[in-house]
Amino acid sequence: MTASDKSLQLVRVAAEAAADKLAEDIIAYDVSDQLVITDAFLLCSASNDRQVRAIVDEIEERLRIEAHAKPVRREGEREGRWVLLDYLDIVVHVQHEEDRTFYALERLWKDCPAISLPDSVAHVQAQRRRGAASE
Repeated sequence: MTASDKSLQLVRVAAEAAADKLAEDIIAYDVSDQLVITDAFLLCSASNDRQVRAIVDEIEERLRIEAHAKPVRREGEREGRWVLLDYLDIVVHVQHEEDRTFYALERLWKDCPAISLPDSVAHVQAQRRRGAASE
């Protein structure tokens, strides 16, 4: 089984929203063969709690407007370190970079196929890396 077209659309919209708010290390996995509860995970991180919240807000707004989707569950917002948005078809994890390193979700899902993200997401991430390297 592979992620549905709807799931892939949600991943793309969420990834673009995260990139627009300068999320780091945006990746997505097709977990549909491993889990029955969702098709895909989108992971991204931010350097501080305020940015985590800004990324979450942008993802929610863009998915609501562009894909007519609302999360059925939202966890971790109070702490602002790791916010989980459950859209049933996809689950979005926005983590503070320290929590991302500690929990290493990529390690858990590395055997699942990566979902290719829009070129605009890769472009934003490449620009940020170049900017960080020149500082």
